[in-house]
Amino acid sequence: MSTVHAPLPTPTEAGKTPASVAGGRRSNRFTLMAKSRPWLLLAPGLIILAGLMLWPLVQVFIFSLQDYGLREINTGENNWIGFANYIEALTDSTLWTVVLPNTVGFAAVSVLATVAVGTLVALLLQRLGKTWRLIVSSCIMIAWAMPAVTGTYVWTFIFDADRGIFNDVLLSLGLIDGPVNWFTNQWSFYAIVLLNVVHHGFPFVAITVLAGLLGVSKEMLEAAALDGAGAWRRFWSIVFPTLRPVFAVVIILSTIWDFKVFAQVYLMPGGSGSNRSVLNLGVWSYVESFGQNRYGFGAALAVLLTLVLVGITIVYIRSLMKEDEL
Repeated sequence: MSTVHAPLPTPTEAGKTPASVAGGRRSNRFTLMAKSRPWLLLAPGLIILAGLMLWPLVQVFIFSLQDYGLREINTGENNWIGFANYIEALTDSTLWTVVLPNTVGFAAVSVLATVAVGTLVALLLQRLGKTWRLIVSSCIMIAWAMPAVTGTYVWTFIFDADRGIFNDVLLSLGLIDGPVNWFTNQWSFYAIVLLNVVHHGFPFVAITVLAGLLGVSKEMLEAAALDGAGAWRRFWSIVFPTLRPVFAVVIILSTIWDFKVFAQVYLMPGGSGSNRSVLNLGVWSYVESFGQNRYGFGAALAVLLTLVLVGITIVYIRSLMKEDEL
């Protein structure tokens, strides 16, 4: 009696059976769906952001490629000049001798000052009891909640040449012979802007750093103190390494905000363009667009500022990704 053997499955795809191939395809399909699911969930928000942000950016770039002024606005015609606005901006001595030094220099100094003051305030808040910590935190948050316009007018009043408190104090102390207009000099102008920006920005740094300080191991700090480490040594050896991701985020966010400072400069006397020595990139773009009716050239300056901020944002995102990996 002969034995009939069932046919073996035909090997396919380098020795794989049809069942394994089908299972592999289902696995690949599942993996693809799992990877695409977050993007599908984000799609509505991304579409809204594209409509609200990306399209205006595209329009600004289109304007930057034109000699766009009042005539073009009235007639609706396009006057394409290519990258002439960018060439004019990059070859203008004002950009390299005034605008960029003011923008970059002020951002660097203001970020260092804001982070330093905010960190010192955070260390002070850490030492306070819960009740006083709540009271002091609420008080400093008022400075952060104050609109930039309101804060700028307050600092303008303090340093006013005729009625300013600062001049009155110096006159009473005999340090100056008469009222001084502090807004005409580039250095004193930006010193006032620096006070304004630091006063408005340090509460965010203080509260953020305080949240990190409350998570630092007290046992490590007490052990370091018993070993003879002073407050300065404990900060740089224990606190700062622990809060390195927090400081990275705070510094990058402060850099983004301080790079595009506008109201604090524009609303100061002379900051709206009458004093060319205090122009920064944001104010220069606004003055050229709405003061000189050169919307194409102003748009080119805005695009340059946007590119700088995009570069800083990329660094910010990479720092967040590194923080998640820690």
